[in-house]
Amino acid sequence: MAKDKTVEEVYLCPVGRFFGELEKKALGKKSKFREHINRSRIEFLKAIRSLLDERIEELEKGPSRRGEKKVTKIKVE
Repeated sequence: MAKDKTVEEVYLCPVGRFFGELEKKALGKKSKFREHINRSRIEFLKAIRSLLDERIEELEKGPSRRGEKKVTKIKVE
């Protein structure tokens, strides 16, 4: 019996892939660039967390009536 080979395809963000390759090939582990990129990743994740927290709070408060239009009955002759 022959063994079947499986191929796994991985899709990455092109920008993340670019910086990942740049880190691997061009810069050392203690470079300023790497430190800056790592800090920016953390800040990005914190920003996403704040958006999620805000949305969770809105959903926990219940449906918002603000901005809803009221129905008005109009007599037509």
